[in-house]
Amino acid sequence: MDYIVYTLTQILSYTEGNPLLFTKIAFWIFFAVLLLGYSFIYNKPAIRSAYLLIFSLYFYYKSSGLFFSLLIFSTICDYTLGLLIPRYKSKITRKMLVASSVIINLGLLSYFKYAYFYIDIANQLLGINLTVTNHLSGWANSLFGSNFDTGTILLPVGISFYTFQTISYTVDVYREKIPPVKNIIDFGFYVSFFPQLVAGPIVRASEFIPQLYRKFHLTSREFGHATFLIIAGLIKKMIISDYISINFVDRVFDNPLSYSGFENLMATYGYALQIYCDFSGYTDIAIGLAMLLGFRLPINFNSPYKATSITDFWHRWHISLSSWLRDYLYIPLGGNKKGNSRMYINLIITMLLGGLWHGANLKFVIWGGIHGAGLAIHKLWSKHVPPFRLINSGWRKIIGAIITFNTVCFAWIFFRAESLEYAKQMINQIINRFGAGSAIKIIESYHMVFLLIIAGFVGHLVPFSTKELIRGKFIDTTLLTKGVVIVIFIILIVQFRTAAIQPFIYFRF
Repeated sequence: MDYIVYTLTQILSYTEGNPLLFTKIAFWIFFAVLLLGYSFIYNKPAIRSAYLLIFSLYFYYKSSGLFFSLLIFSTICDYTLGLLIPRYKSKITRKMLVASSVIINLGLLSYFKYAYFYIDIANQLLGINLTVTNHLSGWANSLFGSNFDTGTILLPVGISFYTFQTISYTVDVYREKIPPVKNIIDFGFYVSFFPQLVAGPIVRASEFIPQLYRKFHLTSREFGHATFLIIAGLIKKMIISDYISINFVDRVFDNPLSYSGFENLMATYGYALQIYCDFSGYTDIAIGLAMLLGFRLPINFNSPYKATSITDFWHRWHISLSSWLRDYLYIPLGGNKKGNSRMYINLIITMLLGGLWHGANLKFVIWGGIHGAGLAIHKLWSKHVPPFRLINSGWRKIIGAIITFNTVCFAWIFFRAESLEYAKQMINQIINRFGAGSAIKIIESYHMVFLLIIAGFVGHLVPFSTKELIRGKFIDTTLLTKGVVIVIFIILIVQFRTAAIQPFIYFRF
């Protein structure tokens, strides 16, 4: 009996720093239990939404504890505002309602994500010594007799994603692109759907809500596709991303002066692959899980390092965020409809804010600024400089891809470095202390890491048709063959798994 009570306590309680990651056995037990119950109700839309809402809230509770109350608060606010907006014909009233949604969501995001940033700026500019106070923890302590730390503000997992998702909903209702959701259970399920809740993709209501009222649909080919995506995602994350991170990339970024410029450059290229495999791996798993449950999520990555320009890169990288920034920030700022100068300014502002979305630190702003400048330069170049006739289109694409990739990698230095000082150290090492003579010895010392980096980039650059052929072959195999392939890759994943399971990079944003 004591063991049963202990087990139930572990299942129902929140343990800080121990979320339900896709890379943990606990998650797959959670998903198996979900599927068991789902098999009885999957074709009953109303019950299905309520059932998945309960499991999604539990998933978020296990990831963020009492912060799941913020998710519920945002859900209730935007559901209510979504119902109110169409009831008023007055444009001013409608604008006030949609502004309320933006203020509430960005207010919460700003409090939890940018409080330290704002206070640091105020202290430096005004010469004062303000400190952060967690008023929500203080209120909880006074109301419930709890003992939360009032001197620290923790960032709720996934808040950057679900706030953008709910903002897009109320704005689209205001723009009359979608009708408001009448049932709060359906809306709550849309906001909290667990596969994409904490790290995207950012799903538009217009894409997801109609699926709630359709009958469950999953063909044998779709089952094969979903399984393929899940396995591919786990391979990207646990075999490539985690291994090169623990065994090389983190070591160099944590102490760049202890390594040669060659090692710093290779760590930069390694991080480019690491973050891609980590983030796109999460997305692959999320899309696969959603597909098994009968829902379709939008693609979020499309071989971004094949991009031939920064503009092309943002058509391929974190597509749900880049399209969100375009539709809800760049276009409202005026887009390209107020002259070329204003367009370049709008691009840079959008990317600076996109950088700030990733974190309250100047290094993210610089990262966004590099991309913003790259977008503006590409637009300017395309408009005023004709293609080089002496170079054929194939070579132009190769040259463009090399320049784009290295620009993106340069920006990754600021994104990943612990501080601006560390970023400067890395750049200085690469320029002034490259150490090409020791390159062979370094490659031999980290041969497994370099083999994985090469394999990762080769796999990334494989033509789309070849990838589709491989995926198609897997889908067309028998269920038994799929099972054997899955077991083989699980064994391989276990062999590569690091001692400490690494959280997904975008959990911190």
